Amino acid sequence: MNKIYTPQRPQRYGALDGLRAYAAIGIVLMHVLSNIGVKPSENYLTEVLIPWFTDFTLMFMVVSGFSLCCGYYDRVKTGAITPNAFYKKRYMRILPFFACLCLLDFAMSPSVEQVYNLIANLTLCFNFIPNVQITMIGVGWFLGLVFVFYLMFPFFVFMLDSKRRGWTSLAIALTLAGVCTVHSFNADIPVPSIGRTNIIYTMPLFMTGGMIFLYREKLKMTGIRQYLFLAYCIVLTIVFLAFPEVRRGRFGSLVAELILFGSWLIYALASKNLILNNRVVRFISGISMEVYLCHMVMFRVVERIHLERFIADGDVLYILTYCLVIMGAIVFSWFMKKYIIPRLLGALHVKC
Repeated sequence: MNKIYTPQRPQRYGALDGLRAYAAIGIVLMHVLSNIGVKPSENYLTEVLIPWFTDFTLMFMVVSGFSLCCGYYDRVKTGAITPNAFYKKRYMRILPFFACLCLLDFAMSPSVEQVYNLIANLTLCFNFIPNVQITMIGVGWFLGLVFVFYLMFPFFVFMLDSKRRGWTSLAIALTLAGVCTVHSFNADIPVPSIGRTNIIYTMPLFMTGGMIFLYREKLKMTGIRQYLFLAYCIVLTIVFLAFPEVRRGRFGSLVAELILFGSWLIYALASKNLILNNRVVRFISGISMEVYLCHMVMFRVVERIHLERFIADGDVLYILTYCLVIMGAIVFSWFMKKYIIPRLLGALHVKC
């Protein structure tokens, strides 16, 4: 008699909310600093720390690999979910908000090129275009990359079918990523151009999240072990920031950040730390993807106010601009997700 698979509600890891929320906040800090016209004063924060926050997109990848496994690994492996149900959920999770954002971007700067960008973006498959450069919602490259991961998730589950196969697959993924950083397989591109927008380069990050999922029960730490591991994570982060040369080589940087962000994810598995577990980060985490996607649109809106005409101090200007951008992104994301998108889908008779 065949064993009947009974779906179980995925276990919730509350501290992951903190990782997502702080990653989103950090990325907005970095993008505002990079794009603001009048720069703040030069110091460690503006010259080293905040620019590094761009790599929080890599932490999103590690967390995404783990989170998707929590929801779908067992169901895909046992055939308890159909391809139709899986991909429909993925599309409905991200397409409505992204489509509204793309249309807003088009309305703000219409052109023939933007029409082409709009068509590519609405498929969510634009990361399959070789050497793609899409200016509409420039940060959308991350969404395109994550969607490639979603599309190949059944194969991802195959690679993680067992712990032994998972380690083998991770080693192969790292090897291929390393080879592609020193050799170009495209005859038209003499210099290797593989980077974080390429699934080959970032697959080890997604796989790290998947491997942590396989060992999640053994990796949960409590008591003194958890505090010791937290100390290890803090020291590892300090060393990582104190020696920026580890981030100069693309492959070396990939391995270093894989270890760093993987360690923070392991700590978060059983963490009850109030910094990572509170209502504020839980709220921001719920709209972290939306905040990430729309914050540059909010920056363009704030930019048109020309605050530099009224504020001469670069530091004050940066702080105020950031506050307006992050608050605008949060309010816009929440309002769209809570009210506008459900009504649009209802009017179109689309069920999530």
